[in-house]
Amino acid sequence: MNQKKYKSIWLSDIHLGSKGCQAERLLDFLYNHSCEELYLVGDIVDGWRMEQSLFWPQAHTNVLRRFLSYAKDDTNVNYITGNHDEFLRSYSPILLGNVKVTDRAIYTSLSGKKYLVIHGDQFDLVTKYSKWISKLGSWAYELLMATNRVVNFFRKNFNLGYWSFSAFVKHKVKSAVNFISDFESALAFACKKEGFDGVICGHIHSVANEMIDEIHYLNCGDWVESCTALVEDYEGRFHIIDYSKYTNNQNYPKDKVA
Repeated sequence: MNQKKYKSIWLSDIHLGSKGCQAERLLDFLYNHSCEELYLVGDIVDGWRMEQSLFWPQAHTNVLRRFLSYAKDDTNVNYITGNHDEFLRSYSPILLGNVKVTDRAIYTSLSGKKYLVIHGDQFDLVTKYSKWISKLGSWAYELLMATNRVVNFFRKNFNLGYWSFSAFVKHKVKSAVNFISDFESALAFACKKEGFDGVICGHIHSVANEMIDEIHYLNCGDWVESCTALVEDYEGRFHIIDYSKYTNNQNYPKDKVA
């Protein structure tokens, strides 16, 4: 299989263990892309959802096995903890086999610029100080994702592409738009204060590649709504790959799980 290779790949907010996780589409991406460095930027496993009910199909196991295969094949795999997989923060930093688990990392791009890699929930005041409100919001988000699944079931029957109803709502509701803007500004300000050239994060499920107050702000997006990945190519350029635009042909070998 011909793979597209990059210097680095960043993925965030996969939410394994939740019904909204698009694990099969992610597997298709993982089997068609490789890298020297892989960063899993938080909320890879949805511990919050698994506290309420257990949902873990084979595809979710296959995703974890694929990450371990990356590490076995000499890819540096870095797992940055998020709020939904915060149970790992009690052990961070730790080396689990060939996977480094930490709360934040520093990445130096091919152009020599330094980026803070962090999930980003530390800059979300609701998540940080009102966890019960955040969990209530997570429950409401699950309802939106259930609507997503119904909408896309009918779209698939009419040979239409994937469309995220939840993302549409999020970018139309003024309070949500303001929240995203405030989050981005707060993170950019903190990085500028610490002397970084940029930041790579996740958390808000809103993909981005832009300059904010002289800080290069990059958000990986997610694999629930948008199905996006951030990559750096060998010319030192950052790109957002929108995998929702690709037909999910299930090109990965179904009988090969790692």
